[in-house]
Amino acid sequence: MLLFAGLGNPGAKYADNRHNVGFMAADAIARRHSFSPWSKKFQGLIAEGTLGGEKVVLIKPQTFVNLSGQSVGEALRFYKLDASALTVFYDEIDLAAGKVRIKVGGGSGGHNGIRSLDQHVGKDFRRVRIGVGHPGAKEMVHGHVLGDFAKSDREWLDVLLDTIADAAGLLAKGDDNSFMNRVTLALRDKLTPTGDDDRPPPKAPKTQSHVRQARPQQPAVKLPETGPMAAMLKKLFGGKE
Repeated sequence: MLLFAGLGNPGAKYADNRHNVGFMAADAIARRHSFSPWSKKFQGLIAEGTLGGEKVVLIKPQTFVNLSGQSVGEALRFYKLDASALTVFYDEIDLAAGKVRIKVGGGSGGHNGIRSLDQHVGKDFRRVRIGVGHPGAKEMVHGHVLGDFAKSDREWLDVLLDTIADAAGLLAKGDDNSFMNRVTLALRDKLTPTGDDDRPPPKAPKTQSHVRQARPQQPAVKLPETGPMAAMLKKLFGGKE
């Protein structure tokens, strides 16, 4: 049995925040794989289903992000699971928007939800870090993560969430590399222009400066056939007088 947790803040006003991309991933998985309806338990919302032949419980803590460890820790203890059975989906400002990386253990990277999980369940859980980009200045981070995704972000976000849902069975099987490959290929194939746009630009036609110019032919010089000059030339070049 496995526990998949998506991090975010409860309530409609936070629903489209960058900080809630973990909730979005959990919702996408539940929809795609026909999990049970969400129900209240462990200070969160849970849904049950199967991924890659493994029973999986999805949980969305309702404690607000900064206290996520309370809810997830309670669920792990109830099911008698250790941290190695836990996979957490969350926003990462140190990754470019649309990038996804997976790691087990490590630091919180300043994410308060991960810090809370580290305190309540230990650090040896799998982290699916979903890039939301950095605003460029430390003082802007709070407003950035609590801001909504822009309309233009939906182009990559919808593709990403669909692919996470499609490939979630690979995570359940522990095949992180295949999961990452699926995500990378899906974003590349659906967001990169295809057809003529993939071809290298045509070479510019050669201008006169690129073309070797033939030397102009010099007019033939007519040599004298008689007289003293003709006699001297015949001596020089082996001719006969």
